[in-house]
Amino acid sequence: MLFDKVKAFSVQLDGATAGAEPVFSGGQTVAGRVLLELASAMRVGALRLRARGRAHVHWTESRSAGSSTAYTQSYSERVEVVSHRATLLAPDTGETTTLPPGRHEFLFSFQLPPTLVTSFEGKHGSVRYCIKATLHRPWIPARRARKVFTVIEPVDINTPALLAPQAGAQEKVARSWYRNRGLVSLSAKIDRKGYTPGEVIPVFAEIDNSSTRPVLPRAAVVQTQTFLARGARKQKQAVVASLAGEPVGPGQRALWQGRALRIPPVGPSILHCRVLHVDYALKVCVDIPGTSKLLLELPLVIGTIPLHPFGSRSSSVGSHASFLLDWGLGALPERPEAPPEYSEVVADTEAAALGQSPFPLPQAPDMSLEGPFFAYFQEFRYRPPPLYSEEDPNPPSGATRPRCTTC
Repeated sequence: MLFDKVKAFSVQLDGATAGAEPVFSGGQTVAGRVLLELASAMRVGALRLRARGRAHVHWTESRSAGSSTAYTQSYSERVEVVSHRATLLAPDTGETTTLPPGRHEFLFSFQLPPTLVTSFEGKHGSVRYCIKATLHRPWIPARRARKVFTVIEPVDINTPALLAPQAGAQEKVARSWYRNRGLVSLSAKIDRKGYTPGEVIPVFAEIDNSSTRPVLPRAAVVQTQTFLARGARKQKQAVVASLAGEPVGPGQRALWQGRALRIPPVGPSILHCRVLHVDYALKVCVDIPGTSKLLLELPLVIGTIPLHPFGSRSSSVGSHASFLLDWGLGALPERPEAPPEYSEVVADTEAAALGQSPFPLPQAPDMSLEGPFFAYFQEFRYRPPPLYSEEDPNPPSGATRPRCTTC
């Protein structure tokens, strides 16, 4: 049969290795080849190539139109971010050309647009890039080969906005059976807004419990996926890293002097896509018995370009020193701890362990978080660990400071 003349038909990208596929970013050139192996001579009409990149969201919502009438509303939106077409083989004369038996290679290359969206897979949406080759033959169905490729759009945390410290304060009156049980206050700071996977966020916090009951402080890095279509939005949240503090008794005050919260291998923030966003935040909350949780949220941006060893890093060190002095924690440590081991950042067991977060899922609507749902990219499994930032996430336990009255 003529159909059996094709022994192999595939798309391969330059730069691919046995262990990993190449990863691209906006403005780069994608090059490769279409491989065609024939068992015998075959007539071919054309060989065409198409590259596509698409952001797509879709979800449904059930609505009620009365006591006995219900219907489902569907929301869908898509955005084309890459579209490239090329003809790799066309007959010089006539409608077909005859290829001899054996192996044939057809080279291709094209340039990506300067700005793209990072590849993403979520419950209600995705960003996917692929290359499809189509072999047209007379009187026989077309043969197709498809190759998916990954795009990681750079997010540089070495900018003034992402190097700026983040801080906030909240307070709440503890009540029980309509009685005032006292005031609980919370203030928290982190030394910057931008981090990369594998880094440690030192969390500085003060919990002042003036109530008559013990309270429990906790912190978590939360990923929020937002999907947009037809003027509506759908959100999905997940805890990607967490820690729990010790209970704070009635009339007592607790200090977190740089509690370490490590960022696992997660996808970077997606901030500039019309149909979906991926945002991160550090949420510090205090569980108050009989009262809704006291919640403080500090925005985060997860980037792909770590803190530079020079230039931007020097300004970060200066702001970090001022940050520590403001909290009465003295100067920077002379010898920071060693950077994380490669296996600690990208180990398979770590990604698997994230499925069982020690951070209890709260019941309050403002912190109703589902289990981890990670946008995980192969890129983070093969890059070296992020550069270490000059900070000690475990400072000496004896360090104390006066009570903060301005936060």
